[in-house]
Amino acid sequence: MAAGAARPVRIVVVGNPNTGKSSLFNSLTGGAAKVGNFGGTTVSALRGTLALPGLPDAELVDVPGAYSLAASSPDERVATDAILGLGRFAPPDLVLVVVDGARLHRSLYFALQVLELGLPTLIAVNLVDEARGLGVEPHMPTLAASLGVQVVGTSARTGEGLDALRTAIGVAVRSRQAAVPPHRFPAQVDRETDLVAAALPAAWRGTPERDRAVARWWLFSADADGALPGAGERAEAPLPVVVEVRAAAAREGRDLESEVVASRYNWIDAHVPSFIKPGLEGARANALTTRLDRVLLHPLSGTLVFLLVMSLTFMALFSWADPMVGAIEWVQGTASGLVRSGFSGLGGLVPTVIAPAVALLGDLVVDGVINGVGSVVVFVPQIGLLFLFLALLEDCGYLARAAHLADRVLRLAGLPGKAFVPLLSGYACAVPAILATRTLTRHRDRMVTMMVLPLTSCSARLPVYTLLVGTLFPAMWWGLPARPLALAGMYLFSTALAVGASLVVGTVVFPDQDDPVLFELPPYRLPNLRVVLNEVKSRCLEFLREAGGTILVATLVLWALTTFPRSAPEEVLPPQVYAEAVAAGADLQALAAPYALEHSAAGRIGKLVEPVVAPLGYDWRMSIGLLGAFAAREVFVSTLGMVYGVEDADEENQTLRTSMQASVRADGSPVWTPLVGASLMVFFAIALQCLSTVAVLKREMGGWRWPLATVAWTFGLAWVAAFAVFQGGSWLGF
Repeated sequence: MAAGAARPVRIVVVGNPNTGKSSLFNSLTGGAAKVGNFGGTTVSALRGTLALPGLPDAELVDVPGAYSLAASSPDERVATDAILGLGRFAPPDLVLVVVDGARLHRSLYFALQVLELGLPTLIAVNLVDEARGLGVEPHMPTLAASLGVQVVGTSARTGEGLDALRTAIGVAVRSRQAAVPPHRFPAQVDRETDLVAAALPAAWRGTPERDRAVARWWLFSADADGALPGAGERAEAPLPVVVEVRAAAAREGRDLESEVVASRYNWIDAHVPSFIKPGLEGARANALTTRLDRVLLHPLSGTLVFLLVMSLTFMALFSWADPMVGAIEWVQGTASGLVRSGFSGLGGLVPTVIAPAVALLGDLVVDGVINGVGSVVVFVPQIGLLFLFLALLEDCGYLARAAHLADRVLRLAGLPGKAFVPLLSGYACAVPAILATRTLTRHRDRMVTMMVLPLTSCSARLPVYTLLVGTLFPAMWWGLPARPLALAGMYLFSTALAVGASLVVGTVVFPDQDDPVLFELPPYRLPNLRVVLNEVKSRCLEFLREAGGTILVATLVLWALTTFPRSAPEEVLPPQVYAEAVAAGADLQALAAPYALEHSAAGRIGKLVEPVVAPLGYDWRMSIGLLGAFAAREVFVSTLGMVYGVEDADEENQTLRTSMQASVRADGSPVWTPLVGASLMVFFAIALQCLSTVAVLKREMGGWRWPLATVAWTFGLAWVAAFAVFQGGSWLGF
């Protein structure tokens, strides 16, 4: 924009959840906002450009759905700030309120609150096609006359009314006519509201109508001290007059908030019948919804359907993604082989003095860059499938019902029913599971769920479990199949641990505020495939953009730690081994690889931390494996392969298993025992050893404080639990 040019017109799109607000935003701007069927889906403001006939393009801002301006959750505060022009939001030039045409009575309450602010306002009555089918289509001229603002009927799914809405927005932008609320409050309420309005901070003041509306919001949103939720972030001082007004009303036996709410609903109850066109009753549509809900919300049949749907989702994340993951790994392996061969050939063409540098560069590109990128891209199939299922289930209306079913059980663990999706997804991969916490409305619930999600046994732990169980555990123990029971036990252990941790974290770190949880059961609808695919695409790209850089840098750091300092074979090989190798003409570099790792920075770190992990039964080699597992838990297996000099190690590699079984300590005792394996599995089940997860936690938690706290408490708990297993087992004679 040229210097001195006026800023674009800013239009804020607001409304209740489930009104099709974000879908309308998509239709107007071509954006990819999330369309959800329960509150809290849009977790931050989304911006797009709206082309207006005969006017410069406007900026359209889509904010989270809210039921009231008396904000009780972080998402609702974003909507309130955007409407009032607070915090990072500039004052809007126009507020576009989206209401549900099929549920006008419910949607108009929020619309009245916006009209009370006296801002230029336009009403979009969305889902008019659905309202028409139900026989409750609003009569737009009557509604517009009663509200005193322009009203346009739309259907974002079919495109109905979109051109008329663009024209109406252009008219509203040109006129900038302030809205006038159609209802009045009792005179006593107005006098009390004026007392609060007079005490508002200067930056919040505006017209008398706006001041009164903001005062009502502050009066009903503030805590017992008269401070707004989140006031510490905004640095707003409490208003003592709020406490005084509340106390005075209480002494008179009055409930101020109930009086204000009743005033709005009295107007709605009196006028809504006149807004509805005469039409056929939507008995068949309502009957179908009732029949489906009778099955899907029943404690028995609903639970069976829920388990079937969740099993299908889990299968998709755990099994269906395998071909795509395998294809990515094949591409990664092929690229690594070609690049390594290319650098090897290049090394033979350059002078001998720089050949080692060429080989080192090849290792950097293959082990650092290609494998680093691969460790990021390999999560994309699971993320894409997870959000495909979530979007389909939300858009068709089922996910809110599933959350309603799960709520009773998860409440016992201090979590809402909506947390079941991320918790279940965590058994496939914590990365998409953490992203799935965006469907949780309350900030507290998101934080608790994200902090316990790393405890669910993701698929990356399975190679570690398989290697340790297959190598160290007997096939039968006391007449029972020990290996399958050990694997099943680890999953049961992680489940119980996640439940227990959610109780502790939710009670100690994030005490429950006892906020009411609203479960709105939306109508059943056919999903909008264009919006669903846009959602999957945006989530995958967001993960690659936000987490990819952190993971790539961390992978390069790990490569450097395991590579440097570089030592000549004669410096790392035992003298006798070196002499025999020279005499036999062996490949000294290959022979020295496992010994070189011991002398690398990673090896030195492993030996440095060995005293810390020795009480758990681990030696320095296992410490290196734990260090490598930070890139990804399954890297523990390949890191052990490097330690024991085994090429292409995986959990089924017999050479690696044999080397582990043959490894002994200085006193001749075996390094690897079933008790050590049990201790390691417990450690892996608890400790947060995944840079991808840490990177996504940092993104979703808004900084490093809570991710680092999660790493700290999981590692502390992992050490204590592994110590108890190893020392307790040793004391019992295992």
